[in-house]
Order: sequence, then structure tokens, then C-alpha cells
Amino acid sequence: MSQPVVVETKGILFDMDGVLISSIGSVVRCWQRWAKLYDIPNADTYEVPHGMRAIEIVRSLRPDIDAEEGLRVIEDMEMEDTADLKVLPGVKELMESLPLDRWAIVTSATTRLLLGRLEAAGLPVPARLISADMVERGKPDPEPYRRGAGLLGFSPEECIVVEDAPSGVGAGVAAGCRVLGVLGTHSAEELAEADWVVESLERLGVTVAGDGLELRFTPLA
Repeated sequence: MSQPVVVETKGILFDMDGVLISSIGSVVRCWQRWAKLYDIPNADTYEVPHGMRAIEIVRSLRPDIDAEEGLRVIEDMEMEDTADLKVLPGVKELMESLPLDRWAIVTSATTRLLLGRLEAAGLPVPARLISADMVERGKPDPEPYRRGAGLLGFSPEECIVVEDAPSGVGAGVAAGCRVLGVLGTHSAEELAEADWVVESLERLGVTVAGDGLELRFTPLA
């Protein structure tokens, strides 16, 4: 059995979907609807690549269309489809325990979708955030997490990324951050590049320690 660990950091950079909020039902339904609308083969069984920006998925599926228009369509669908959206275990308590200037959300969702999902879930909007439309290159490129660390005023090496998708884990590692993987949308094997992997954030404890934070959790063996 794995032993509890204590990790020191200056700041925490959270992905949103699959880490703070479960939106998988909406994502699957909407992308399959979108795929059918845009005549993608096998639309009913299309599996969206998690952790990528929607505009990059649109470009990969239909490079012949106006990508911004395709993005608007999927964004509208996802904004309307929030029926089974929920906050993941331990998240509200964790958010309440963190100093506001020590964390940020770094997501592949657009700003509009990020704000819509946080509102639907009843979570606070962070003082600092990086969304899909704030970067030139999305995950797995390191730009989003480098930008997120900069927003907090720290180097990437001083931050811990919390991610559920391989593309996000790769982005955090490439940025120079340490990465805590969270199970949900992917297996532990798929998150193997992370420094640690936990089942959920429910038993993640964070306390202020001097000029930093201490994270306490039990990683998977």
C-alpha cells in the first residue's frame, strides 16, 4: 500500500473539466451531435480527445470549414447542455481552503464555457485563469501552464499542475511543473507521465506553510 506524502509548492494550477467538474456527459453528447451535423463518419460513436482545445478538434475533423464558426456551434451546444454537470468530490472544500492568490484554473475550454460551467456547478470564479482563447498554442503545448505560473508570479518549477488527461499532464511536464494526475477520464497507466496519481481530490489536504503550501495525499502505488 502506498504511503502518504507531503509536497511543498508555491502555487497550484488546476485543469477544470475532469479535475474540478465532471462534464463528460455533456462533452460526449455535444461532440457527437456536432459530428453528425458536420457529416463526420461514425458520428454516433465519435470519441472526443479530452484535454484539447475545441478549435483544434474542429480543425482536425473539418479543415475545410471556418474553424471559428465550428467552434461557436460546439460552444453553444455545450453552454446549453449542463443537466448532469457536477462538482467532483472534495473540490468545494479544497477551493475554500486555498488562498486566492495561490491557485489558478488553466483549461482547454474557452472563457465563455469556463465561466458557464463554473456558474452551473456553483464554484467560484478564480482571480486568475488561463482559457483556450488566451493562448496561441493549447495543451499538450507547455504555453498554458507556463502562462498560468506567470499569473501567480511563480516559475513553473514552483507550481504543481493537477490534471486528468494525458495531453494536460504532458503540457505540465513540458512546462517544467510537477504534475498530480487525477483518475476519472483516464487510467493511471495513461497518466504515467505525472509525478503522482491519486484517485480523486477528496483526500487531498492543503495547508499554508510559511510562504508556500503543503499538499498531503496518498498516491496510487
